[in-house]
Amino acid sequence: MKLFSEAHKTVFVVDHCPYMAESCRQTVEFDMFTKNRAPGIIPLAPIAKSLWTCAVESAMEYCRIMYDIFPARKLPATLSSMMSTSGDQRLLTVAPKQLMGATRVNFIVSDSRAHTLNSWGQEDQNLQELMAALAAVGPPNPRMDPECCSVLHGLVEAVEVLCKCTDYQHEARTTLMENADRVSNRGRIICITNAKSDSHVRMLEDCVQETIHEHNKLAASSDNLMQIQHCELVLIHTYTVGEDSLVSDRPKKDVSLVLTSEVHSVRAGRQLPAKLTTLVQQHFDLASTTITNIPMKPTFNVSEQEEQHANTSANYDVELLHQKDAHTELLRSEGKNMTTISCDHFKGKKVDPHLCNSNRDGAVKDTVTLKWCTPRTNNIELHYCTGAYRISPVDVNSRPSSCLTNFLLNGRSVLLEQPRKSGSKVISHMLCSHGGEIFLHVLSSVRSILEDPPSISEGCGGRVTDYRITDFGEFMRENRLAPVHETRYMLDGSMEVPLEKAKSQLERHTRYWPMIISQTTIFNMQAVVPLASLIVKENLTDDDVLNCQKTIYNLVDMERKNDHLPISTVGTRGKGSKRDEQYRIMWNELETLVRAHLNNSEKHQRVLECLLACRSKPPEEEERKKSRRKREDKEDKSEKTVKEYEPDKSWQDSERQKGALEREKDEVAEAEVIKDSPDSPEPLNKKPRVSVGETQPLEKVKGPVSLLTLWTNRINTANSRKHQEFAGRLSSINNKAELYQHLKEENGMDTHENGKASRQ
Repeated sequence: MKLFSEAHKTVFVVDHCPYMAESCRQTVEFDMFTKNRAPGIIPLAPIAKSLWTCAVESAMEYCRIMYDIFPARKLPATLSSMMSTSGDQRLLTVAPKQLMGATRVNFIVSDSRAHTLNSWGQEDQNLQELMAALAAVGPPNPRMDPECCSVLHGLVEAVEVLCKCTDYQHEARTTLMENADRVSNRGRIICITNAKSDSHVRMLEDCVQETIHEHNKLAASSDNLMQIQHCELVLIHTYTVGEDSLVSDRPKKDVSLVLTSEVHSVRAGRQLPAKLTTLVQQHFDLASTTITNIPMKPTFNVSEQEEQHANTSANYDVELLHQKDAHTELLRSEGKNMTTISCDHFKGKKVDPHLCNSNRDGAVKDTVTLKWCTPRTNNIELHYCTGAYRISPVDVNSRPSSCLTNFLLNGRSVLLEQPRKSGSKVISHMLCSHGGEIFLHVLSSVRSILEDPPSISEGCGGRVTDYRITDFGEFMRENRLAPVHETRYMLDGSMEVPLEKAKSQLERHTRYWPMIISQTTIFNMQAVVPLASLIVKENLTDDDVLNCQKTIYNLVDMERKNDHLPISTVGTRGKGSKRDEQYRIMWNELETLVRAHLNNSEKHQRVLECLLACRSKPPEEEERKKSRRKREDKEDKSEKTVKEYEPDKSWQDSERQKGALEREKDEVAEAEVIKDSPDSPEPLNKKPRVSVGETQPLEKVKGPVSLLTLWTNRINTANSRKHQEFAGRLSSINNKAELYQHLKEENGMDTHENGKASRQ
C-alpha cells in the first residue's frame, strides 16, 4: 500500500540574499486612506515593495489558501483504518481531496545558511507561527556580501527536511510495522529566487538531484528517515517590473526518476501572488467559483474611492477557491448543449459558456460563475445537499470579500443559481458557515431520494401521459438478468462472457423502441407482434422467417380490405390522415424496424426482401387505390358542401321567393305592353296567376332542401294531376313561353324575348 502524494509535504525556500532587497518598482499609494486632509499638509509619497516582501506575501497567500481548505487536524480515523488493512498489496495514493488536514508546510529562508522556521508538527502548521518566524528573520541585509549568500543552502536543507517523517507518515509506519517500507515519501519544493540565467537554473536542478541521491543513501540506513520516492521542484524566478527576464519559462519535465522540475519567470508586484494562486489550484486540485451580483450597503471608514462605489447601486463579485468536486454535479447537469472552452480544470469537457468568467484582458478565466440569490430568512434551511466543501477567498482583504465573509459568519446563508438566458431558475449551490468555517454546499438539482417517487408524467418528456408502460414492463421481463451456472463457449471456441451477451441483447432490443404510444403504429397493432418479437433475435430459423413473412402477408391483406389502423390523432384536426396515408406510415415504420436488424444474419435480409416485394404493388392495385382515393375526395367535398350550405339555407329560400315575385311582375308588364300595341291581336286567355307559395322552384337547388320546399313541391305535384297542364308551359324554356309564334310566319315579324314584335 502506497500512501501520500506530493501534496502531503510542501517546502518553501525563499531567497534571503542582498539582491532580494531591491525594489520591485511597482508603487503602492500609502496615503490613500486619509480622508478630509487639512490644507497645507503634504501627502505621503507612494512606496514600492521589495522583491523579498513580494515573495513572502505570495508564499503566505499560498499557505493561507491551503490552510483554509485543508486545515491542520489530527489523524483521521478513516486513514488509520485504511492503513491497518492487512494483506492489501494494491497501489493507493491519497489524493489532495482525501488529505483533509494531512497537508504540511515547512518554511526555509536561505542566505549565508539555511534557516528552518517551523517543523512538520501540527502545532507549527498555522499562519501565525509562520508570520512570527518571518518577522524575526527580518528583511535581507543589502550590505551583506553576495558571494557568501546562495539559495543552494536552502535547497539542500529542503531535501533534508523531506526525508523526515510527518506525524501522518509516522503513524502509518508504526501501524504497518514490518511493512513500513510500503509507505511512500513524496514531496514538493517551491523555490522563490532571482536567478541569473538558464544555466543557473540547471545548476540548481543538478544540485537538488545530487542531494536527493545522497540523502536517500543516508535514509536507507536510518530508522527515523525516509527515502524520497519522488520530488517536484518548482523554481520561480522573480524580477523587477520594467526589466527583461533572463530566465525563460519551462513546463514540467522529468530530470530523473525521482525529480521533476518546472520553471516560472514572473514579474514581482501583482503578478507574483497571482502566479502562486494559480499554482495552489494545480497542486491541490482546486477550482474557482465567482459569486456575482452581490448587493452591498454603504459603509463608513473607507477611502473616498470605495465610498463613492459604495454609494452606487453597482453589485460586486467575489472569487472563491474550493475543491474541484464542488463542480462535479454542475458539469454533469450541464453536459448537454454545451461548448468546449479552454479552461485548465475544464479541459476536454463540455461546459456552458455562461458559467465561465473572463478577466480584464478578455481571456477566459478558470472559474465558474454563480449568481447571488437574496436570502429570505436568517436561518439556514434544511436543503438536500450532496457535498460540503471549505472555501477560501482569492482576494481576502478586499471589501466585497470581507462583507461576504462577515455576512455568512453571522449565521446567514446564500443560495447561488446558475446564470441562464432563458428557462427557469436553477439553484445549484449554497454558502453558509458551520462552527466558524464557511462551506460551499452542493445542492442536488434532481429529485431527492427522500421524496415520493416521480410520476410518469414528470419524466424527460414533460407532461406526457401516453408512455408505453405495459410494453416497457414486458420489455423488462424479457431482459432480466439471471445467474450463470455453467460455462458456455461460442462457435469460435472462445468462452462466452454472460455480461457481454446481456449487453448485446439489450442493445438489439432497444435499436428501435418508441417510448410513446402516439409515436408508433406497428407496436399498437396485434398483427405485428409476431414479427416484432422475432426480428430482434440474433439469428433466425426458417420457421421464424416463415412467421415473419406470414405477418407481412396479413398486413397486405388488411390493406386490401381497407381495415382501420390504430393511428393516433393527438394534435390533429378533422378526420385525420387518409387510409392510404395511414398504411404508408405503417409500412415505413415496419421497414425501419426490419432495417435496424438487417445485419444480424442473412435470414433477416430475407425478411426485408419479402417486405419490399409486398410494398411494390401491381398496376391494377394502384388503379384501384386511385379510384378509391377519388371517391373519398368526392365524399369529403360533398360533406364540405353540406357544411357550407346549412348556415345559408334560410337565406337561399328567401332569395328564391323574392326572385319568383320579380319575374312575375316582369311578365305582367310585358303583357300590358303587347296589349296596348296597335299591331298586336287580342291576347289569349292566360291561366290565372298563382300565388307565391304555389310557384314551382325555378331551378333545382343542389344539396338538401328545406321543409317548406318539400311541402310546396308535394302540393304542386298533387294539383298538376287534377287538370291538364298548359301547352305553353310544357314547351317553355327556363319557365318562359314564347308568345304569338304564328306571327313570325304570317306577317314576317321577329319576336324578341321581351314579347314585342318588330317588322323585318
